[in-house]
Amino acid sequence: MSTDNRTRSRNTNRSRNANQGKSNGRPVPANRNSAERRSSDREYDRDAYDNNNNYNNTGSSRKVSRKDQEKKKRGKIILFIVEIFVLAIMVFFLYGALKVKETGKINIPEDEIVINQTVKEYAETSMRGYRNVALFGVDSTSGQLTRGTRSDSIMIASLNQDTGECRLVSVYRDTYLNMGNDSYNKCNGAYANGGAEQAINMLNMNMDLNITDFVTVGFKGVTDTVNAVGGIMIDVDSAELQHINSYQRTMADELGREYVEVTETGYQRLNGLQATAYCRIRYTAGDDFRRAERQREVLMAILVEAKSATPAELNQIASDIFGSISTSLDLDEIISLLGSIAQYEVTDNGGFPEESMRTTGIIGKSGSCVVPVDLEQNVIWLHEFLFGVQNYEPSEEVKQYSQKIKSDTEQYVSR
Repeated sequence: MSTDNRTRSRNTNRSRNANQGKSNGRPVPANRNSAERRSSDREYDRDAYDNNNNYNNTGSSRKVSRKDQEKKKRGKIILFIVEIFVLAIMVFFLYGALKVKETGKINIPEDEIVINQTVKEYAETSMRGYRNVALFGVDSTSGQLTRGTRSDSIMIASLNQDTGECRLVSVYRDTYLNMGNDSYNKCNGAYANGGAEQAINMLNMNMDLNITDFVTVGFKGVTDTVNAVGGIMIDVDSAELQHINSYQRTMADELGREYVEVTETGYQRLNGLQATAYCRIRYTAGDDFRRAERQREVLMAILVEAKSATPAELNQIASDIFGSISTSLDLDEIISLLGSIAQYEVTDNGGFPEESMRTTGIIGKSGSCVVPVDLEQNVIWLHEFLFGVQNYEPSEEVKQYSQKIKSDTEQYVSR
């Protein structure tokens, strides 16, 4: 609305309110005469026009040509368009900022990622064409997905981009390794201490990998993902049946959700909360090693369901779960990966340290740990398992870490 119109509107409203005995909700004298009102109106007029340089400070008028009036009118229109344009830009960037905050998109500077020098050379030869992504499941129902929460699940997904073959490796969370900062302890503490950045560095340093991307989910994220694909098929045995509903009840309270009890064993479709509870079971034969295997089962079952979805459904799934995860990937990248999901096939999965090259023990203040009997040999096995490399030669850094682990643990475990 122009200044002229605003002034006339105020005058009209003021006159109407005076007749009613009120102005802007405040009592006004009902016997106020017309001369007083005209004097007051002139004061409002003078202030309004002075701000637009149409009247001088004394209130005296000057003649304005039609040409000048048209020029001023065009100027106001142009200014209005510019203001709308600037406002649109501000709204766009504000939306973008809020969206990034909402989804937990995290950018890790490349120079903060540690990749052993030898690995940089292998990236152009034996590891060429592979994309390695770190997958972290954190012990959180509150949505806390950054540092401060221990990674309950650590996986490496290695995708051969030429063939579509994918291999999954669980890194046992209590494995005694270099924490990514040259201190040694249970590896799941890396995420708690330094978030995804330190956890990625821990994997790269100990295993001669070149990971730069990651996806982190909490209990809510797993639940939402399984629900988004319509549930997954899992074979529940009698030992697992004893624990799955206890985990469900706990998470239902923490997440504020209803739960449906699993009442029988066998191959059956689990919903999001049931599948997440299945992932958490550890008090059966196999302990934490079996739990890591269950986590891989759930991930592979999600992949099976996602492969049968239409592109539109996959797009919706990505949008639905993006707010429940923390990741280095953009939503567009995730949608692009999902668009090619029918080409992917999980051809094998395993655990690190490899079964024949690991032991367990109470390692001083670190407590109960999984210990690689020989880190070097485990890394040789890992590179053959993921990339098909025969007789891999570990980096000097890995050899140093291997010796340090032996030195720290030899008094506590037998090899």
